[in-house]
Amino acid sequence: MDVILLQKVANLGGIGDRVQVSSGYGRNFLLPKGKATLATLSNVAKFELRREELERIASDDLSKGEARASTLKDFMLRISAKAGSEGKLFGSIGTADIADACSSQGHKIERSEVRLPSGPIRMIGEHQVVLHLHTDIDVQLLVTIVAEE
Repeated sequence: MDVILLQKVANLGGIGDRVQVSSGYGRNFLLPKGKATLATLSNVAKFELRREELERIASDDLSKGEARASTLKDFMLRISAKAGSEGKLFGSIGTADIADACSSQGHKIERSEVRLPSGPIRMIGEHQVVLHLHTDIDVQLLVTIVAEE
């Protein structure tokens, strides 16, 4: 399937790139999410008319992401959870828990923006979490898990 990208897509290309993708990826992800359009002659012409607008929107999104990243630069998150005597949590801390804790402390983070490189957190202590704020912006966040008393 031949498509034109309307947004930058990781590991695929940038705005305006004409790429060949599998039909399932195009039909099930790129087209429904508005990230691409079929590369027909009429769609190519429509894209060229909208290119400037799409590039402006992309630069606005990037600047918003950079502004959010600067506010999170020195932010450290502290979460308390029930834990056993050896430091193992009763349950785990996942992406939703981290997003909720950030939001409650004034930083609006979506669950889909939280990346846990080593899976859910199951021990107390300090853990590095990645916040994926934009296609080009990842922020390292230090999360400290402490035992509830």
